[in-house]
Amino acid sequence: MIRFGGFHMPDHNETTTPLTAEEILRRDAAAVSAVFDRLPALWTGAPAKLVEAIQYSLLAGGKRLRPSLVLECCRACGGDAMSASVLAAAAAMELIHTFSLVHDDLPAMDDDDLRRGRPTNHKVFGEAMAILAGDAMVTTAFHLLATQADTKIAPKLIAELAGAAGAAGMIGGQVIDMASESISLTFEQLRDLHAKKTGALLVASARMGAICAGANESSLAAVTAFAQHTGLAFQIVDDLLDITATPEQLGKSTNKDAGRGKNTYPSLLGIDGAKAAADRELAAAMAALTPLGKAADGLRSLARFVVQRSN
Repeated sequence: MIRFGGFHMPDHNETTTPLTAEEILRRDAAAVSAVFDRLPALWTGAPAKLVEAIQYSLLAGGKRLRPSLVLECCRACGGDAMSASVLAAAAAMELIHTFSLVHDDLPAMDDDDLRRGRPTNHKVFGEAMAILAGDAMVTTAFHLLATQADTKIAPKLIAELAGAAGAAGMIGGQVIDMASESISLTFEQLRDLHAKKTGALLVASARMGAICAGANESSLAAVTAFAQHTGLAFQIVDDLLDITATPEQLGKSTNKDAGRGKNTYPSLLGIDGAKAAADRELAAAMAALTPLGKAADGLRSLARFVVQRSN
């Protein structure tokens, strides 16, 4: 069996100087990238073009926020963020997130031509291959959890990720989002939509990290509430950036939500109102971490980054 743990990277606890959010994201991205470097061993015998299409999107960069949440929640709950279980969970989360981007960009969905600063997967490999590459990412994600995570917690991790990504989570949220185009939603309806489409994976990231750490119910509740508020803040800022940032800043097309009749927080609340709402969610996310004390400083940095980011 191929094992992806067993290597060492500097841990937050090994330095006396707090890391910035950017440093945390770089460190955690490096840990997950080390797992991705070993994935081709799982694809022995797979068509070369399929592997190329998977890696085109999976290795395209991005903030790696979701796997970082997995690792940082593990740290905040006193766990070993370099264990095989948590690395598998972080990599699996990014595989699911990347699959969702590849499929969302398809002409039948959001019909986007640009992602992370370069042509979308289907523009390079064709629609059929993009669909299949996304499908392969899903199966690889669950393969990792089933074979790399500690057998005592693997079923819990699989259930968390499957629930968050599935019909009542991210995929269901995408269905609601498409069905709601040109239909005015209330703030509560929009919040519930994004709790599924965007928030579910962020919450699962936090919970999977805590599960890997063997967190108690109090700590698990704390990171869950933190991720719920951070997820809403993330989406509000995403909506703001769609109308205030440039394509060069975001690495993808901008001003596309209004053209498709999508419901957004700025359209409901105005730009200033949306900014205020994001700040309220940030404050609530910070408050949720109180039971974890200084161990959650990395999460606090990530939450501030989510609201203050420019891309």
